[in-house]
Amino acid sequence: MREPAEGRVCPQAWDWPVCARKIVCHLEDCLRSDAAPRVTQALHVLTTTFGHCHGLWTQGLWVQLSPLVACLLEKDPMPAPHTLVDLLLSVARSSVPSSDPGLWETVAQTLSRLSPTQAGPLAAGILKLQDCPQALRIQAFNVLLQPLACVLEAATQAPATPGLLEGAAGDLMAVDTLPPSKSACVGLLCSALAHLELLQPLPQRPSPWPQAPLLAAAVTILRFCNGSAAPSSEAGGRLCTMLVGCVRVQRAALDFLGVLSQGLGPQELVTQVFAVLLEYLMSPDSSPMVLKKAFQATLRWLLSSAMPPGCCDLEPCAQLVLGELLAMLQKRLCSPCWEVRDSGLEFLTQVTRHWGGQASFRQVLLASELPELTRQLLQDPESYVRASAVAAVGQLSSWGLLAAPSSPEQPAIPQETPLEALLLILTTDSEGFPRRAVMRVFTEWLRDGHAEVAEDPERFVAQVLRAAGKDGDWEVRVQGLELALVFLERLLGPRGSSAAAPPSVTARALRALCQVQLFEFAFRSLFDCDRPVAQKSCDLLLFLRATATPPGSPQEAGDRPNVASVEAALRRWRAGEQGQPLGELAPEAILAVLRSMDLEALRDTLAKSSDHVERSPQSLLQDMLATVGVLGDNEADCY
Repeated sequence: MREPAEGRVCPQAWDWPVCARKIVCHLEDCLRSDAAPRVTQALHVLTTTFGHCHGLWTQGLWVQLSPLVACLLEKDPMPAPHTLVDLLLSVARSSVPSSDPGLWETVAQTLSRLSPTQAGPLAAGILKLQDCPQALRIQAFNVLLQPLACVLEAATQAPATPGLLEGAAGDLMAVDTLPPSKSACVGLLCSALAHLELLQPLPQRPSPWPQAPLLAAAVTILRFCNGSAAPSSEAGGRLCTMLVGCVRVQRAALDFLGVLSQGLGPQELVTQVFAVLLEYLMSPDSSPMVLKKAFQATLRWLLSSAMPPGCCDLEPCAQLVLGELLAMLQKRLCSPCWEVRDSGLEFLTQVTRHWGGQASFRQVLLASELPELTRQLLQDPESYVRASAVAAVGQLSSWGLLAAPSSPEQPAIPQETPLEALLLILTTDSEGFPRRAVMRVFTEWLRDGHAEVAEDPERFVAQVLRAAGKDGDWEVRVQGLELALVFLERLLGPRGSSAAAPPSVTARALRALCQVQLFEFAFRSLFDCDRPVAQKSCDLLLFLRATATPPGSPQEAGDRPNVASVEAALRRWRAGEQGQPLGELAPEAILAVLRSMDLEALRDTLAKSSDHVERSPQSLLQDMLATVGVLGDNEADCY
């Protein structure tokens, strides 16, 4: 079906082609059928149609079939409710609503007929639309809020906040109308929390947004799950029995609580948020995944408590919480469960990144055993933990928080520097994750001017590139090239700057690059069997050529260096012979080689997908011809 060539009038059903009318008749028969599979099939076809086609004829199609769709709401039980929801959302996103206001009435009826679990996806989808009637938005929002309102009603110690549904249309769902089975009740709560979590950051979210009641509901759910909430009735007791220790609900509630940190709330509620988060972080019953979610939510609330936003200073309540968290972290870093140690290190890395310069944080941290525990975890038997320990050591060292405390009575014992410890991991660790983490830390240290690196940056870069060049992990080699790029920018200026470096600066930079053997590393990477490594090397050399040999800079006729040995080595490397090093390189020879290489063509070749030849039309035709040659008379090739 296509739009009419003239005008914008929707063609009437009797003007449709014969085949189209036959298809519609078949769909009508399916929608009238008492067999649920036939109804489901018809709804699937219509969902796909309205999802992909937005011509005028689709409006006529909906006008003809919408009465039959509405009749499905009167059947008991309603056939294919989930598929019906998909269809209504597909139609609501099409051009139909502008021509058929009756669609919204059908959606409203569907919301009232579906069970709370079935209605959740439809309600969330409606609230994400830009234009729909306000009454329908209120009804849809109520569908998502009602399970949380039930939880607040079920707890006698729920935080004192206005009701979730005050001023909204619709009746409050009583606590005893929640699904009686644990799986259904848990599914309903998790679904409502997930939908509200996705709605919170959207500009078209319902307004006013009930921030305080939602905070209270999330805190109450978490208290039901850890058994600290007091039920207000027998139905509330059943809810407590279903939720206590439920990891699935805990994870959903912690995710939602983290998202709510983007809004404001009464100080009393914020205090209760931090209190329940500390309960979960300190509880021995919290599972590793719940702990990870609690760490993430806590960090988000700490960041939202900065005064002013983005500042290091925290509100007094959050300041006290941060002190308790550091004490708790000492126990978590000693946990026998590696996931807990890993999550604790990740959290320590993040809080140090944001508050490493704050005096009170530094004082508490240096008085604790956290720096020493972090050092020890560099030797953890689990590679994920070693990688997280590397990141934590990188942050602590950047802020000068790894120095061992000393006094005249107890002088500090000399120990391995962070740089030495991480270099050892880079050269000896058998797993890729810690080595990648080391390279990320080293790149950050070079970019930020870390004290140990700033003492002798050339020696540091040479050591790291020597180790990265021998590494069998392609991500380590890519990160080595990123470090090389940072080093280049320190010498020649940032990428993208229009001004070329002065000749004197370029000469000094090229001598430094030769000393750290950056060209050896970059040229070898150019012919690396892993394409991301070759692409990164190509970018690095293009940047160097553009900066050191800007367009229009002529080469002196009498100053043409002998580059035959370099080009011969590159040809051998391209052929796969990687044994022979380049040896001593003169800056002039490097510039001459860079001028002679067609790096743009190489970059274009590398940008193509690795299977572009195999997926060409000629290759496909060869596959078809080869397949036909082996098939018998009665066989078919489903490919």
